[in-house]
Amino acid sequence: MNRMAIRGLALVAGMAGAAAPLRAEAQAETMHANYRVSLIGLPIGVAVADGAVGDSRYKVDLHVRLTGLAAIVSSLRMALASSGAYQGGAISPAGYATVASNSKETRTLRMAMSDGAVRQVETSPAWDDSRNPERVPLTEAHKRDIIDPLSAFVMPVPEGASAVGPSACNRRVPVFDGYTRFDVTLTYVGVKEVKTNGYSGPVTICSARYVPIAGHKPSNKATQFMAENKDMNVWLAPVPNLHIVVPYRVSLMTMAGTAVIEASELRFAP
Repeated sequence: MNRMAIRGLALVAGMAGAAAPLRAEAQAETMHANYRVSLIGLPIGVAVADGAVGDSRYKVDLHVRLTGLAAIVSSLRMALASSGAYQGGAISPAGYATVASNSKETRTLRMAMSDGAVRQVETSPAWDDSRNPERVPLTEAHKRDIIDPLSAFVMPVPEGASAVGPSACNRRVPVFDGYTRFDVTLTYVGVKEVKTNGYSGPVTICSARYVPIAGHKPSNKATQFMAENKDMNVWLAPVPNLHIVVPYRVSLMTMAGTAVIEASELRFAP
């Protein structure tokens, strides 16, 4: 299975998954989202996300699978899970896991974290980075002050700032996915009204950029394409009664055309 495709899906998950609310309150909150995935206007997959938070902790699960003609070409499925704590307005992931499978093989990754640093990574089959001397070396410094891809969309808005507008967007998200270290930077573009099952209201539009830092091969065409890609944006919806935003829509140009992940259902409940 192409590892770049797996990491690409992890990046998309980090940009387009559903997040749990982020306030240290005793009352638990839940979120459920269904996303449709399309490529050049053709439906190719679905993603289902469920998140929950209570007593200063969060947990989120995301399942992705191809559908239609895409499923005939590849039976790729992915399941991702992440959990951790929210304290003092900061995310602190504790555990992250992915399982990716197709008709030929299954790959798993488990990562343990504390205080924003990676403590242990386990992969099956084992990942031997020594076979890839062209890769930018990963150091221990690259594994500190990071979050995992699935925690990357947990986006608190600064206290006193509006959850719709520039304060919802402008941020840098440092991500380590177990293989590579990269940043996702978001910049405010505008506001738009949307309506889907379970949600109707404003979303904030942000432009997004992918910045590879370590663990990648600089000569890889896909990496070069994504690093130079200026055709990426994320729409963020405010969570009612909580000072956070979650992705409603992601659009990005790929080497095969424009890919869009958009919520067909977005629901919040106590």
